Amino acid sequence: MRLVGIRPKRLATVPYRAAGVGGIPQNVQLGVERLPVDKLPAGCDALLAAGDLQGIAPSPLGGDPELLGIALADYLGVWAESGLLPPAGRVGVLLTGDLYSAPGADRRGASGAVLDVWLAFAAAGCPMVFGVAGNHDEVTAAQVAELGPDVALLDGDRRGFGGVAVAGISGIVGDPDRVLRRTEKDFLTLVGKLTMPPPDVLLLHEGPVGDRAGQLGRAAVRSTLERRAPALTLCGHVHWAEPVAVLGDGHIVNVDARVVVFTT
Repeated sequence: MRLVGIRPKRLATVPYRAAGVGGIPQNVQLGVERLPVDKLPAGCDALLAAGDLQGIAPSPLGGDPELLGIALADYLGVWAESGLLPPAGRVGVLLTGDLYSAPGADRRGASGAVLDVWLAFAAAGCPMVFGVAGNHDEVTAAQVAELGPDVALLDGDRRGFGGVAVAGISGIVGDPDRVLRRTEKDFLTLVGKLTMPPPDVLLLHEGPVGDRAGQLGRAAVRSTLERRAPALTLCGHVHWAEPVAVLGDGHIVNVDARVVVFTT
């Protein structure tokens, strides 16, 4: 599953509220972009990847504002009806973590429960929902596993769907006494383990540095991945203005506060 083009095409935007400097809520737009790949998992006509959905938005179906990820799942039906995307039952989902927002979008870096985001995509009928947890997510692999046989929170393991292998590491490098943090040595050990052999897709919350200015990340992760680069490494945690970078014979796609739809 490799990119065959590196220039994203804008498909849509989703308005939402997010905490700005000082926790002041601000109105922003979530970009939804398309990137072409050479193949998709059997049973999928598109893969939707997203992360760092740290905001609130009203559902297009109506009601009070809710977590942005929940609203995004509701948009799948709207976009299918308009022909923008295939039906949700043909759209797989890949999540790179940090899916929580303070209810008033008035506190930056808030942590909280995000199981309802996973549930929203599963309830929409998406055939697979694989992802990792960010450092602000409160969710467990056991909770996610109850949502369906092809719904999985990954942390040092891999899953397959439709002939495509997806691996993932949750959390970030940091003090291992804190939740969803591990030492850089332990993080890199997991990266090495998961790339023998390389999966088609590697999901990380904290990812590698890119190959262009402003594509911030962890240099040691890049050095480790360059030895056996996955076709696609998806990450977030820090925002890249230019979301695509070359990594070995594969690519990094940064989906921080962004939705990328992969299609053939």
